[in-house]
Parts: sequence; C-alpha cells; structure tokens
Amino acid sequence: MTTPRLVAFDLDDTLAPSKAAIDARIAELLLALARRVEVAIISGGNEEQFRTQVVARLGDADTELLQRIHLLPTCGTRYLRHDGSGFSLVYARDLSEQQKTAALSALEEEARRLGLWESETWGPILEDRGSQITFSALGQKAPHDAKKAWDPDGSRRAALRDAVASRVPDLEVRSGGSTSIDITRAGIDKAYGMTELAERTGIPFAEMLFFGDRLDEGGNDYPVKALGVPCVAVDGWEDTADHLDALLPVLEAAPAAPRAR
Repeated sequence: MTTPRLVAFDLDDTLAPSKAAIDARIAELLLALARRVEVAIISGGNEEQFRTQVVARLGDADTELLQRIHLLPTCGTRYLRHDGSGFSLVYARDLSEQQKTAALSALEEEARRLGLWESETWGPILEDRGSQITFSALGQKAPHDAKKAWDPDGSRRAALRDAVASRVPDLEVRSGGSTSIDITRAGIDKAYGMTELAERTGIPFAEMLFFGDRLDEGGNDYPVKALGVPCVAVDGWEDTADHLDALLPVLEAAPAAPRAR
C-alpha cells in the first residue's frame, strides 16, 4: 500500500485492555502518529469510555495534534473532534425511545431464558448509550480475566445475538467485546463509522490503515476489512505498540500527509 494518510484503531484489546485506560507508551505513539497523519479510534464503547480511556491520557498535548485525532464511539454513531478547547460532539445517530425499550427488553428476557443473566456482576449489565444499547454479561467494570473466561469460544454471545435479533428485526444486533452484545440502528457497524470518516475527511479507504484484534470473519473489526481498508491484525496493545514503532520511521521518511478537511 501507499503511505497512509489516516491510521485508525479499534480500542479495547487493540489500544488497551478492555475498558482500561491506554498505557503511556500508546499515548505517546498516538501523538507521534498525529504529527504525520490523521488518527482515528472507533469502538463500540461509549463516549465516556473514550474520554476516560483515551482523552484523559493525552494530557496537555498540542491543540494542533489533538485536532488530527478523530473519535468514533459506538461504532461511529457518534463522532467527536477537538474544537480548540476540547473534544466536542459533531453528530449523534441516536435510537428512538421505542427502539431502546424494545432492545433492552429483548436482551434481558432472552439472556434470562438462555441462562446468561448473571447474578453477580461488576456494575450494570445493560447500558443505554444513546445511539447503542449494550449488554455486558458481567457488568461494565468486570475485570479482564473474568471477561475472557466467560465465553472463550463466542458460543454464548452467538446464541444471545441470534435470539435477540429475531425479536428486534429492524435493528442491528452483533457481538461486541468478550462478553457484550451491541444493538444499533440497522446497518450500523464499524464500516458505517469508517464510511462517515472517509466522507468527512476526504480520505479514501485505500489511503487508510486500520489496526484491530478481531479482523476474522464474524469479528467486530471485520466490516472495516470488508470495505477494502488495508488492515493489520494485532493481539493486544503491546503488539499494536510494536507495529507503530516500526511504522513511525516509515511515515517520518515520507512527505507529511495533507491535513483532513
């Protein structure tokens, strides 16, 4: 591929352990990357998670660098850009109240029927993220090891996803993280957010590069690959950091990419 003009990332298990703040090494690499190209982060996580996991770790970085970072919570149904004083909302594609009620009811009822509604959790199981309803089997604050052990082969999430999808046929139901199911408007996945990003920045897919931990067919990063965006599969944030250590010298040797519009 040609030298990318934009480098995009999944968040959980790509830039940081699930729900955890990015490491100082990743923060430094993201800012170094932003000196050369546009940077984007897209995830099923909500806006608050982006602010605590990423924004809070960027410190007092230069405003010019922060303006080259694009944040797309809930698979791009929300879009945040730095306006000179902070990251502010550009758009939100929220669900209607009727859609939210139907999604929440279907998730709880089907999880209980399948024996997947846990009695001991770390925080709420269901969350209204405005543009996305999320089921987290062990709660939003469950430790990483417990989440990994809950559904290692994905069969529990697949059963719940299929059961809920039949209840809300007008909505998109998909497996999210290691214990989660996400529900959005129909046709919403990471391809939606990346398409919005391409339209708003004027950068075509062929001039992007995406890093994700679930690029296998059926994984929640696969829709980005299916768009034709060049992709790099990673296994954890340390792997991503190592790839960026190799990529940055290549970018520094190339002419600086023009700013996104």
